[in-house]
Amino acid sequence: MSGAVGAVGGVVALAGVLVRSAPPESTQQAVGYPSLFLLVVVGSLVPVVPTGAVVSSAAVVAFHQSSPFALLMVFAISAAAAFLGDVGLYVLGQRGSHSRSGTRWLARLRARVAPERLALARRKLRAHGVLVLVLSRLVPAGRIPVMLACLLAAMPLRRFVRGDVPACLAWAAMYQLIGLLSGSLFPEPWQGVAAAVGLTLLISAAPAVWRRVRPAGDEGA
Repeated sequence: MSGAVGAVGGVVALAGVLVRSAPPESTQQAVGYPSLFLLVVVGSLVPVVPTGAVVSSAAVVAFHQSSPFALLMVFAISAAAAFLGDVGLYVLGQRGSHSRSGTRWLARLRARVAPERLALARRKLRAHGVLVLVLSRLVPAGRIPVMLACLLAAMPLRRFVRGDVPACLAWAAMYQLIGLLSGSLFPEPWQGVAAAVGLTLLISAAPAVWRRVRPAGDEGA
């Protein structure tokens, strides 16, 4: 948790510096769009980059730009990068029983998920199918347990993709809306970025706080 807080704090500080010394919009877009794509792909493959905060921050900056397509570009790039990262991680997980590199990735995924959360994800997957993928992308820390459940259920890649496309679109839309809200509340872009990152941090921390305070008997609900 402290690592995530530190990573998000770093995003806030970096965003503040970059926005305050912002170059012309054309330069921002030439550098910002590839950076956004790379950060979201890497964050999807290696779940340590706060991708939600990255997308919300990019949406704040786009909101304050004059280009009519800036927000659309942020949405499209974020959704595409999340999808590519998810598919890449799923393919590596599928290779878990066939190659050494795949085995390492699958072991890392399993190490990140508590047994009770994995059991809950497997029950929901059996009950609701690929619809659970959409919900898992919208719930903080919900993506990895459901993806692991899909891998253990030997879900074909084609079926996983059918569920992951709307999941990534919904995820990109949600965090872009957070950025739009934050950007509209403050006159300066860096203020909106700070607000967006703080809000995404609160959203990310909410499930862990809830698991700590709820009664133990509610775990399987």
